[in-house]
Amino acid sequence: MEQQIGNGVRSSIISGVTWIKSARSNQSGNCVEVAQLPGGGVAVRNSRYPEGPALVYTQAEMAAFVEGAKDGDFDAFTA
Repeated sequence: MEQQIGNGVRSSIISGVTWIKSARSNQSGNCVEVAQLPGGGVAVRNSRYPEGPALVYTQAEMAAFVEGAKDGDFDAFTA
């Protein structure tokens, strides 16, 4: 039976996944980590709190976010 994973679930109960952190993460650990979920979704967690909650997105939602980031849609948040 496939594990049902929803938004806000503790990252520590998500088993069988590999969390990936960006190579651009800084020494302070200010980064997010992502993991591909068995059902096709993507979990996102704060790398400073790896036991904390994870947000879960569909592949389409993640694709839209990544494309928006590439296009500069979120540049105002990095100033």
